[in-house]
Amino acid sequence: MKVSICFYSLLLFSAMGALQAAHAAETYPARPIRMLVPFAPGGGADTLARIITPKLHAAMGHTWVVDNRGGAAGNLAAEIVANAAPDGYTTFLGFSSVLTVNPSLYKLAFNVERDFQPVTLLAGAQYILVLHSSVAANNLKEFIAAAKAKPGGFNYASAGVGSPLHLAAELFQKRAEVKMQQIAYKGGGPAAASVLAGETQLIFGSIASVMPHVKSGRLKALATTGAKRSKVAPELPIIAEQGFPGFDVSSWYALLLPAKTPMTIVNRLHGELVKAVGALDVQQTMSRQGLEPETSTPKDVAARIKSETAVWAGVIRDAGIKAE
Repeated sequence: MKVSICFYSLLLFSAMGALQAAHAAETYPARPIRMLVPFAPGGGADTLARIITPKLHAAMGHTWVVDNRGGAAGNLAAEIVANAAPDGYTTFLGFSSVLTVNPSLYKLAFNVERDFQPVTLLAGAQYILVLHSSVAANNLKEFIAAAKAKPGGFNYASAGVGSPLHLAAELFQKRAEVKMQQIAYKGGGPAAASVLAGETQLIFGSIASVMPHVKSGRLKALATTGAKRSKVAPELPIIAEQGFPGFDVSSWYALLLPAKTPMTIVNRLHGELVKAVGALDVQQTMSRQGLEPETSTPKDVAARIKSETAVWAGVIRDAGIKAE
């Protein structure tokens, strides 16, 4: 009899817990929601967060708090979210390098695929291969020929070891079979400035940072790095259409939640985010920042994380890249 009472009590408590969870999901949100951004204020991730959160606040009736937690190459913020309660009140503005590159560079206290529940992509951003105006090459074919004729003779600027600018150059070297020298700077801004000053000869720079200098004639743009032409700079050919099919280096942002967040909450956030990103004023603002609006299903985000993690693991291994 005692065993039966304990068994039925356990069933009762389990049912009550399920009902409470369902009720919490139905009334979500009931308080402010925090969006952790893995970098300091002023960068691309922070800018995107502040473009989107006002729309979410207006639609959901509760404040979205942007919480910048820079440090450890974005791993600090990711770890906070990975360990947070799966109740929808702690969200992560994930950046592609944090989700797909860092697992191969750092010993992490979390597992991206295990500890996060993707919601949707938010935006993408391609890079542009640009040269200093003094380099005697006017297209990708001419530059590759020059680089092959002078192995190690061109210095490329990066935003640090393991940064997207670094990995884009490493993948390009591998595919084009050329050898260049990396000069690492503390951020994309100083790296771009080094090319403008002629300290380095090229960079895989962000569209927002280098296009003004391309238009002024100080830099020469050879190609963008995505799978298809950039909506922000459609006049530029992509590397893939110039003899390197499948070449695709694009940074992207996605919203993620702690694993085991109820799907009712995931679906609610997905719907609100798709509407926010689809708003004309949001898209126009993103475009001015060199961002291309993009949404997806949670499964699409998970698949992208898995496939790109494998690609970058190979690049990092083959190039012998070690975190600083």
